[in-house]
Amino acid sequence: MSKIKFGVIGQGHIGKRHAEMVRRNPDCELVAVCDVLPKEKLGLDNLTENFYNSVDELLEKHPEIEVINVCTPNGLHAIHSLKALETNKHVVVEKPMALSKADCEKIIYTALSHSKTVFCVMQNRYSPPSVWLKDIITNKTLGDIYMVQLNCYWNRDERYYKAGGWKGTQSLDGGTLFTQFSHWIDIMYWLFGDIKNIQAKFADFNHKTSTDFEDSGFVSFDFVNGGMGSINYSTAVWDKNLESSLTIVGSKGSIKVGGQYMDQVDVCNIKDYTMPVLAETNPANDYGAYKGSANNHHNVIENVVDTIKGNNKITTNALEGLKVVDIIERIYELRPTTVLK
Repeated sequence: MSKIKFGVIGQGHIGKRHAEMVRRNPDCELVAVCDVLPKEKLGLDNLTENFYNSVDELLEKHPEIEVINVCTPNGLHAIHSLKALETNKHVVVEKPMALSKADCEKIIYTALSHSKTVFCVMQNRYSPPSVWLKDIITNKTLGDIYMVQLNCYWNRDERYYKAGGWKGTQSLDGGTLFTQFSHWIDIMYWLFGDIKNIQAKFADFNHKTSTDFEDSGFVSFDFVNGGMGSINYSTAVWDKNLESSLTIVGSKGSIKVGGQYMDQVDVCNIKDYTMPVLAETNPANDYGAYKGSANNHHNVIENVVDTIKGNNKITTNALEGLKVVDIIERIYELRPTTVLK
């Protein structure tokens, strides 16, 4: 079978990673990349693939492209996904899928209309602790779920929110939960399902001049499937990331997966259960002054290839991407104007 042809829109940190993972996959061919900045400013002087400053031009000149990876600012994900789908491309869209449930619905409708697939990038699902947790919850090893606590305490200071950039803006970033912690909300939704009866408190401790929104929050809720949960988050942590952890209390035991990126099992105390030895988690994406989620994008590209070839099922489908956006949107409906500028 011939190689699957890709194009990548956006050549920031994540876009470059997508491009590199496509290059490394023997079943893929990177045809073209696109960014509004000139390639010299992007450090792409040695780029061998086609480069464009216009999404429309890339799509027009390369009808042979089968998959478009959308790696642009959050507020542009819907626009660029729709453009790609309307030209009969499959879409791989970085998190979040969009900044509103309504835009996610437009993407899903357009994909169905053109018989194309939308792959949402939630690469933390591939980390060994996440895979293990999914098995534990699916098999009801913990019994009934009583309580779930998700803690996300990261550093995002002036090294991240740079003046004149899109990060920190309401229109293109959307908020702390969208840009920083949607991966972890995806893990929570993947494991426990939807939430209801949301209550929340927000604050902006030290980003009053660098972002348009809150940097911290406490959120509590009930799970539709039973049990109660909370999300405690902040980007006001000094100097470096502190923790991304998930604590689960069930009728048959308790689990805590912790570390900076939910990369280690701190507690596993379950009735009549012996925990298996897990493979090591890939390191976090390293952006120099700050770090992101797990470096699992090669798994995402492999899943795209396998799904298109009919050898596997999609890891994170468009409906799941929509639900993460929907949960964040419902939480943010409670956000007071005092933390918005």
